[in-house]
Amino acid sequence: MKTKIVVLIVEVLCFGFLAAADAQQTGKMPRIGYIGGGTGASGSSSLLAGFREGLRDYGYVEGKNILVEYRFAEGDVDRVPGLVAELVQLNVDAIVSTNFSAIVAAKKMTQTMPVVMVTTQDPVAGGVVESFTRPGGNITGLTRLTRDSSGKRLELLRVSCRPCRVSDSSCPRLALAASASRNLRLRRRR
Repeated sequence: MKTKIVVLIVEVLCFGFLAAADAQQTGKMPRIGYIGGGTGASGSSSLLAGFREGLRDYGYVEGKNILVEYRFAEGDVDRVPGLVAELVQLNVDAIVSTNFSAIVAAKKMTQTMPVVMVTTQDPVAGGVVESFTRPGGNITGLTRLTRDSSGKRLELLRVSCRPCRVSDSSCPRLALAASASRNLRLRRRR
């Protein structure tokens, strides 16, 4: 699933930012800044692999027709603003990140450099974009807000599978699902 999300990011990146970069200077090789929260070989390796696969799918080969500047926070959130500053200083054509701290830092440091995000956090509530329909500024990308879709999932479940029971546990993540189940008049299993 993570790989598919990263491939979608690369699609957005390739269609938008790299086409613009190629149109500006035909002799210049596009350069992307990639910021990960972990190490290059740790937890973000599947995301990184998906990112690289997406580049290859669109004909981009690192070092041949595209350059990627990798920066990793090594799990230290305090390093993130410095890493973003490095990429801004290098004047990369776009910044790609799955790290929300990096996205926030990029918003503060540049209003012109394109930033492509993939996050599970709410970019509107985090102040990164104005709204989902009109994000404004220089930030685009994907978010996966599963908590906001709990009600719709339960509604689809109720319509397709009658009678339906929803289990309510003490898990805080299920609180929204439990609330949605009450609104949909689904019986709760104890």
